[in-house]
Amino acid sequence: MRWVWEANRGNPVRENATLSFGEDGNLVLADADGRVAWQTNTANKGVVGLQLLSNSFDSPTDTLLVGQSLRVGGATRLVSRASQKENSDGAYSLVMESKRLVMYYKSPNSPKPYIYYAFDSGDNGRLQNATLNCAPNGYDDVASDLTLDLSTGNSMILARPKYNSTLSFLRIGIDGSLKMYTYNNKVDYQAWEETYTLFSRDGFPEGECQLPERCGKFGLCEDSQCVACPLPGGLMGWSKFCEPVKPPACGSKNFYYYKLEGVDHSMSKYASGSGAMKEDDCGKKCSSDCKCLGYFYNKDTSKCWIAYDLQTLTKVANSTHVGYIKAPKQ
Repeated sequence: MRWVWEANRGNPVRENATLSFGEDGNLVLADADGRVAWQTNTANKGVVGLQLLSNSFDSPTDTLLVGQSLRVGGATRLVSRASQKENSDGAYSLVMESKRLVMYYKSPNSPKPYIYYAFDSGDNGRLQNATLNCAPNGYDDVASDLTLDLSTGNSMILARPKYNSTLSFLRIGIDGSLKMYTYNNKVDYQAWEETYTLFSRDGFPEGECQLPERCGKFGLCEDSQCVACPLPGGLMGWSKFCEPVKPPACGSKNFYYYKLEGVDHSMSKYASGSGAMKEDDCGKKCSSDCKCLGYFYNKDTSKCWIAYDLQTLTKVANSTHVGYIKAPKQ
């Protein structure tokens, strides 16, 4: 069984919960232990009847079903779950901004979320909505086009299964992934198929290395694989236990930076960064912030990124992309 929808995130009621319309005109949703989860606050206001209309379809959490939208005046973002067990907002979000669709990550120590992916949304005015749609393919009678259609006229084809794909949903995962799942009602076994993934092993549309937590707390990623643990002594073999060296205490000047050439942080590719500025000034910016664990610099654009969490670094061919990791002096 695969769940596809939830409402009232972070405050669900359990079995034997009750929905009651009191003599005072108040409609109350209460848990089995009497805890009030929701109410209309219409007590003693002359209400003598009700017409209950559910509009939770207009308030998605981490999932878009076919026909569902992010829209101005309603929900403008999808937010991941915190974990499989914790039903609360997580660190990742897909956000419809005024001009584009972007994905944000709020790392544990960063003061604000940063962009780790941006869709090519065109330049045709302000976005009013982004809708997940399914329509028959015009050239193949058995295929369906699953598209993310923007009010600006742009349409992104996400998948083209060879069957009716109306039973599909797009979800932002607890790891920051964005995947489409489609149900094929013509088969009895393994009917759910993953029909689209944004961060894929083959690097299209984007590689797994762009996922901020792909390599856990620390690691160098290449071709969607964690290939090294970049420590002061060099590139060591990677494992899930790889961690950056413990940073110096706040206020201490007893630290230095070790350099990594040909690397990007997960924020470097899509977040705008600071500058233009000189490389030394980028370093001074990190050194003046005791919470900064390292900085990343693009010598071609003179852009600077300050990192409060290191996590996944991506190996790139361009040696003008450099990173400097803060480490205590011995």
